[in-house]
Amino acid sequence: MTVPAGRWGHSHEEDHDGVEVYRPAGYDFPPARGRAWIAVAPDGTFVELAPGRADVPEPVEGTWVLGSDAGLESAPADARVADVVHAGPDRLELRRRPA
Repeated sequence: MTVPAGRWGHSHEEDHDGVEVYRPAGYDFPPARGRAWIAVAPDGTFVELAPGRADVPEPVEGTWVLGSDAGLESAPADARVADVVHAGPDRLELRRRPA
């Protein structure tokens, strides 16, 4: 399943059953302090932006692997792995795998 490119905000208010819900930039989020973001590039790579000083998102270094087990054997040892539960233009759902 392909994740649409763009910037996605963690809509933690909608998380359910171990699934993290993300909404695209421009979504009318309720007020929250320190919302996390994921920036997805057109080639499928992405960067996690975690709340930093003064509540300004700061990039978190690392590698993400999405989807099935295909390719996991070549992933870096410190890779973050998540399964894509749903990917649409207005909602992204990820289930992170334990490290």
